[in-house]
Amino acid sequence: MTDRDTLPAVAKAISVRLDEEAQRALRALQAAGMTPSEAIRSSLVASATRLRRRSELAAEVAALEADRDDRAEMLAVAELMESLRAPR
Repeated sequence: MTDRDTLPAVAKAISVRLDEEAQRALRALQAAGMTPSEAIRSSLVASATRLRRRSELAAEVAALEADRDDRAEMLAVAELMESLRAPR
């Protein structure tokens, strides 16, 4: 039997230059109890998640716009709603 040790994943270290706005944001996150590393990691993940969601939403909008049946139904519903509106 072979006895092997496994090494834990080693995080990659990077350096960044923060402008004043980023420094204020970092101070606010630190004031909330986060370490600088935790604040930067969580901010990167949150930013990437928002970007992915925007991309997914844009793809969904494009698919809906390309769906002729869905567009026709949307127009029919809009016409119905307009016909039910009280006179001005």
